Amino acid sequence: MTRGGVIALRALTPDDWSVWRSLRLTALAESPGAFGSRLADWLGDGDREDRWRARLSIPGSRNVVAALRGEPSGMASGVPFTGPARLAGVEPGAVELISLWVAPSARGHGVADALIEDIAVWAAGLRSPAIWLSVREDNARAIALYRRRGFEATGERVPDKDHTGAAVEEQVFRRPL
Repeated sequence: MTRGGVIALRALTPDDWSVWRSLRLTALAESPGAFGSRLADWLGDGDREDRWRARLSIPGSRNVVAALRGEPSGMASGVPFTGPARLAGVEPGAVELISLWVAPSARGHGVADALIEDIAVWAAGLRSPAIWLSVREDNARAIALYRRRGFEATGERVPDKDHTGAAVEEQVFRRPL
């Protein structure tokens, strides 16, 4: 799908594993503090075609890449919500937005907005009641983006580890559909 003739979105299948791999490794290298996954875990022995294919084969998921003016520039996934059971109010059929990343050269051009809306339209088509996500408390730019796209903080926090293994907390956000 093309938005405004500038941003093209493409849903991936497991056969597109090399496209996802390229963007994901770039994302983990460029923004290590934004993800619970570590670049080192996806390199060396972790850098296997079967593992990348499995990542794109999560049952009930949607994996999307964006190209800005023909250049791969962003990615996102929608997956069935399997987050901590202790979160209040997670509805059956809820979707979790994960792995959202936009290349620095594409930030501010609507790529993240297009990726989020693609996942929202997909989730609504599944009759999902809401999209959930968690984001590092110090990621002000991402928090502003999510608020602008209709996500509201639930007031809950979930523990995670940063790219160095240090304990961190993430804020939980929800967007009703």
